[in-house]
Amino acid sequence: MFAELRPHLVELRKRLAYSAGSLVVMFFVMFYFHEPILEWMVAPLNTALTEIGKVSVNVANGMVTTSQVGGAFFVALKVSFFAAILGALPIILSQVWLFIAPGLYANEKKMLIPFVIGGSLMFFIGTAFAYYIVTPFGFDFLITFGSFKFTPLINIEDYVGFFSKILFGFGVAFELPVFAYFLALLGLVDDKNMKDFFKYAVVLSFVLAALLTPPDILTQLLMAGPLIILYSISIYIVKMVNPATTPEEDEEEAGTLQEEMSKLQKELDK
Repeated sequence: MFAELRPHLVELRKRLAYSAGSLVVMFFVMFYFHEPILEWMVAPLNTALTEIGKVSVNVANGMVTTSQVGGAFFVALKVSFFAAILGALPIILSQVWLFIAPGLYANEKKMLIPFVIGGSLMFFIGTAFAYYIVTPFGFDFLITFGSFKFTPLINIEDYVGFFSKILFGFGVAFELPVFAYFLALLGLVDDKNMKDFFKYAVVLSFVLAALLTPPDILTQLLMAGPLIILYSISIYIVKMVNPATTPEEDEEEAGTLQEEMSKLQKELDK
């Protein structure tokens, strides 16, 4: 059994090595640009902190602080690593496809470029949705709430980790239509499977939103809502690619296959 798995393990190690190598290279590239990237990440927070001065004249604007001696350095590492994941994503997706490609048909192997482009595009759309729509609402509510009594002192280390988790969560969530399309293309799911699982998908959407967003109902709805919509879109995508067949259609297909086998057997007998 191990002898059969060994080639797959060797291939997996190869693809993981390429993915890790691309991540390391992108990390050093992004570390060089970590300051403008950090400014981009902190912009929604600074906007929310600025709003405090408009809401209350009795409390000063909030501040972004660090509680560690090497806080700025560790923040730079976190920022660079998060940006490296985004930069290396096309390569990582291509390695995922190349790993499963040997088990596909020739026409399915040609889907490498659509898989990489589609997967990367949807991930970036998800992060853009989180950055330009979710975080402004979430931060504005969480930071300005109670600001008439307290001055927010935001720890930059915690913020970068929290911010990265939100963007990464939305990026992964927006991959759903892409993966549904390719699973349907491979014949692993059909629209009936997706419809039957819909009620569970709704529950999972809210659970995932609760885990990846701040503990306020507004931000959670901003994630759970798109997830449910994306799942519904995925059902129609799967229906176009691999629609479920009725028992009558299955019997007809089985009958056709049996006829073809009979004809082939007769030709072989001749």
